[in-house]
Amino acid sequence: MSTTVAISGKGGSGKTTLAAMIIRLLREQAGKGGILGVDADPNSCLGLALGVEPAGIVADIREKARAQPPSNTGMDKVRSVEYGIQQAVTEAGGFDLLTMGRPEGPSCYCAVNNLLRKFLDQLSTQYQFVVVDNEAGMEHLSRRTTNNVDMLCIVAEPTSVGAVTARRIFDLARKLPIVVKQIGVVWSRTDQSKELSGIDILGYIPYDKAVSDASMQGKTVFDLQDDSPALAAARKILERILVLNS
Repeated sequence: MSTTVAISGKGGSGKTTLAAMIIRLLREQAGKGGILGVDADPNSCLGLALGVEPAGIVADIREKARAQPPSNTGMDKVRSVEYGIQQAVTEAGGFDLLTMGRPEGPSCYCAVNNLLRKFLDQLSTQYQFVVVDNEAGMEHLSRRTTNNVDMLCIVAEPTSVGAVTARRIFDLARKLPIVVKQIGVVWSRTDQSKELSGIDILGYIPYDKAVSDASMQGKTVFDLQDDSPALAAARKILERILVLNS
């Protein structure tokens, strides 16, 4: 059975870095099954953090399928979506990456999104772990990514704005027509406690100059040393996630 970990948070909070570090750490664990990273943020930065160039994006598949003329059986569109998703999965060293790309335009995408969700759900069952890097809002999860999330990690900075954002994402996740089994907050660029009523604290990611330098220099999470404080903190967070979902 697949375990889905979704990462959400305000832009600049460090959510993509955490998603990439979790993928690196899962890859390093001997005996673990396949890993699928899903870049569901329209900014599409997860591939950059992992050093992977996407083979294609789901947004293009959606647009192509929506533009197809209707057939008597509808099978042409079904096959087009299924084949497109297979081609869009980028194979990397020890993990795969699927990039969602830009959001929908003003036209109706309901039928295509239903097909996408069906095939993405089928795809996720082929992996032991699915790590989803979300946009700040969670609405798209119910439309085009998955129907189930085992752990939602809300990444937030320990400020009043960060706390408000974390609370809003928490409340939104509870209203979505999908199953979100567990939710926790990860405080970014700090090692101090900040409580949010009703939300578990999964851990803290301290400020790490090596992470900032890697971002500035166009390096990836795989360039971080094993003793990187941020990577060590992410390792503890992942260990807790795995225990909670065991």
